[in-house]
Amino acid sequence: MSIALFLLTFLFPPRTFPVSALALPSTVASISPRPVSLVVPVTPIKRILPPKTLAYTVTATTYWPEVDQTDEAPMETADGSIIPERHSSKTRWLAVSRDLLSRWGGPFNYGDKVRVSGISDALDGVYIIHDTMNRRHRHCVDVLVNEKECKSGLEGRWTNIKLTKFQFEPSWQAS
Repeated sequence: MSIALFLLTFLFPPRTFPVSALALPSTVASISPRPVSLVVPVTPIKRILPPKTLAYTVTATTYWPEVDQTDEAPMETADGSIIPERHSSKTRWLAVSRDLLSRWGGPFNYGDKVRVSGISDALDGVYIIHDTMNRRHRHCVDVLVNEKECKSGLEGRWTNIKLTKFQFEPSWQAS
């Protein structure tokens, strides 16, 4: 026993109470359980999706189908399309990074039309998403061009490029 405990016991000895002071009152209520039904309204939580017309800021580069820049089948894209033999920048095909595809949580799907603006007059326009970039890229797009076009000045890397989902808006409506 420690000295502190000894002193506390010596200075404040335990008290004894008579048994009658500790007795419970003689009136005890008896309660029987009863079934209770509880109805709680459940409201489904709607997942708020971003609007489809958001503009994404990406980095754009150009590529042409060769084994050094793609996989062992350079003429086949990720969605199974085959790049035409005599393609050019007018083909308007686009490869996007995985974070932009809906399969990995992004807003776009294969086959979606997107508007690209901010590269150059020759490369700005509406493109169709057909391919996926290497997984190391984030917020990037690759514009499909011909090798001759790249070597004649269309090759490059551009930042702050705007990428929006293309939505056709008719200029007139029949009545």
